[in-house]
Amino acid sequence: MVDRLANSEANSKRIAVVEACFGTAGQPLVIPGRVLIGEGVLTKLCRKKPKARQFFLFNDILVYGSIVIQKKKYNRQHIIPLEFVTIDTVEDEGDLRNGWIIKTPTKSFAVYAATATEKSEWMSHISKCISDLLEKSGKSPTGEHAAVWVPDSEASVCMRCQKVKFTPVSRRHHCRKCGFVVCGPCSEKKFLLPSQSSKPVRVCEFCYKQLSTGATLPPRSDSYSLHGSEFSTNNLSDDEDEDDSSD
Repeated sequence: MVDRLANSEANSKRIAVVEACFGTAGQPLVIPGRVLIGEGVLTKLCRKKPKARQFFLFNDILVYGSIVIQKKKYNRQHIIPLEFVTIDTVEDEGDLRNGWIIKTPTKSFAVYAATATEKSEWMSHISKCISDLLEKSGKSPTGEHAAVWVPDSEASVCMRCQKVKFTPVSRRHHCRKCGFVVCGPCSEKKFLLPSQSSKPVRVCEFCYKQLSTGATLPPRSDSYSLHGSEFSTNNLSDDEDEDDSSD
């Protein structure tokens, strides 16, 4: 089906409509061989609270943006090459249901669909696009991905020292390696993570020591729970929501 639609006029028009919805701030999306597979609104778990985002799945990229006017205007366009993507399901917990994690070397985040059927279809189509891309290119799935950031509301105290309580003065930060919410003193160091940035990025003291010595970092054990979270928007931090800032 993808091959049949690749160079069809109908497909080109559909992609042109998506491109126009992002306006001049978005990157061009119409290229030879690209096919729009599907689209829909998913809830993205951001650092401050869950937010509705418009997603577009193409046969080679995943595009999402903030909704200004549904079906008419979107901004803050993000483009993720599918060949670098892996996905994992997320167990239902409280109000957060029908979710999965989109993992890439640059950023990783959880999204949630409205229904279990919608989740199944999204995951199935994404997996098929990834496998087709890798088969054509002969590449192997990426083995590295950025940590999923723990939401601000899941940490009232530093997740490393367990001592510093977050206030408007003691602000929240995120380690770019493990994704934990940490205090300033526990995240004074920076380390170069080439997959995420060309410049050294903030990491916690624990990860810095592990990275500096070349030790293997143990997998993160998430002890926090998302059940019943309020995802307060009043938490202050210098690490703005990734959808609102390039930091």
